Amino acid sequence: MKGYVRARYSVNKSVHFSLLSEDQRGEIYFAACEILRRTGAKVLNKEAIDIFKKAGCWIDGEIVRIPTGLSEWAVRTAPSRILLYDRNGNKRITLEGHRSHFGPGPTNTYHIDPNTEVRRKPILSDTENVGKVCEALTNIDFVQDLGTPDDVTLTLADVHAFSALVRNTTKPIVHWGFDIDQYQDIIDIASVVVGGLENLQKKPILALYSEPSPPLVHTDEAIAKALIAAKNRVPVVYTPCIITGATAPATLAGSLALGIAESLVGIVATQLIREGSPIIMGGVYGIMDMRTTIYSYGSPEFNLMQAGMAEVAHYMSLPVFGTAGCTDSHTLDAQAAAEAAMSILIAAESGANLVHDCGYTGFGSAGSLFQLVMADEVIGMVKRIIRGIEVNDETLALDDIDRAGPAGEFVTSEHTFKNFKKETWFPTLMNRMRYSEWKSRAKESSMGDRIKEKARRILAEAKAPSLPDDINKKIDKIIQKAEERESKKAEKQV
Repeated sequence: MKGYVRARYSVNKSVHFSLLSEDQRGEIYFAACEILRRTGAKVLNKEAIDIFKKAGCWIDGEIVRIPTGLSEWAVRTAPSRILLYDRNGNKRITLEGHRSHFGPGPTNTYHIDPNTEVRRKPILSDTENVGKVCEALTNIDFVQDLGTPDDVTLTLADVHAFSALVRNTTKPIVHWGFDIDQYQDIIDIASVVVGGLENLQKKPILALYSEPSPPLVHTDEAIAKALIAAKNRVPVVYTPCIITGATAPATLAGSLALGIAESLVGIVATQLIREGSPIIMGGVYGIMDMRTTIYSYGSPEFNLMQAGMAEVAHYMSLPVFGTAGCTDSHTLDAQAAAEAAMSILIAAESGANLVHDCGYTGFGSAGSLFQLVMADEVIGMVKRIIRGIEVNDETLALDDIDRAGPAGEFVTSEHTFKNFKKETWFPTLMNRMRYSEWKSRAKESSMGDRIKEKARRILAEAKAPSLPDDINKKIDKIIQKAEERESKKAEKQV
């Protein structure tokens, strides 16, 4: 193997695939730019309109048309690499290239009770449980709430949910908010936890989350959230929810172009506020099932568009918010496993960076800790696949093969002892027992049973990573002021 030089020799160091050619990625990106130049977007925020106007956009009432050169400038200016840290200041997530990180999703209307398995409205203790379970799952990299708590002041459910998460996990949090006041509350809480806004900017434990309203409507709240994130130098995900055949064209390429145009509005706005503002391009791109009218999270088209969006984001050199680990099924069954596994694999192979919605069931209507625990197992397997096969003198093992010789064995080999743990992924839930052992020990235990058992065991044994008392008191004070503010608003409305 040594002693000669190879010409035209390339190395594949991963198993990432290419759904689109480089030219196709460029076509979709420039189609998105053309949508904003020709059709424009409806922007319902005066500050944003003034910013766009000052930058040379064409303004016709609430319609903003963005010159292609300005869109390209914003894409070049936005950072291609964003870091997220844990509560203790350790780097946990690097959003760049094809690195994939997984977590649950936000704002589900219902929650699957982990004890009774009843589908019900979420409560704040569910949010606390999500934080604890995410903290315990080794393949879950960041945290979202898996349900909007219904037992708190409803206009402050977002603030209460963030408070519950940051008190029950050290992992980075991606979080949503109703309005600017609540976004400021959330930023204030995160700042208190890390010792000030400057520390939060240097080592963000939080990425904010905002959604425009396809097709091409950017509400007052949606664009304002992107602006406040840029002003505070806090990462923000600007993520449209595209529905082919409903809020976007029935064709996948057209939906991709429209969705990326939606994200571009946020990218341009944040870069005009502050060049280099950290923004994560994203989107949940799915279909409306024309037979049932549901927004399908399990369709093959969903996975194709998520992969396509990731590849166009790579073309733009921007971090990308992906979606996986979810299902249209309403319960933990074979469909839930198949759809979760397929989406997680494709998300990783396409190189989506911040992959959310693990734990979504019932086409996103309900959050499930069972689905999340199952996704954690699948993610572990997929991460091993993505790591690929390392080829070098050590892994080719020629000396060890020569030592064993014909009809030899490798069980007692020092090379095996040195390498088997590095090379092999070991499941925690999937069954690899011999039939006789399975029959005697676990015949009545299905994969679903083991998933539920693990989720319940984590909840029974988990201890929240506590914050210092003075930090908890400061968080409580922020929430108390927010409660007083919302109470005054309610009184004025009456």
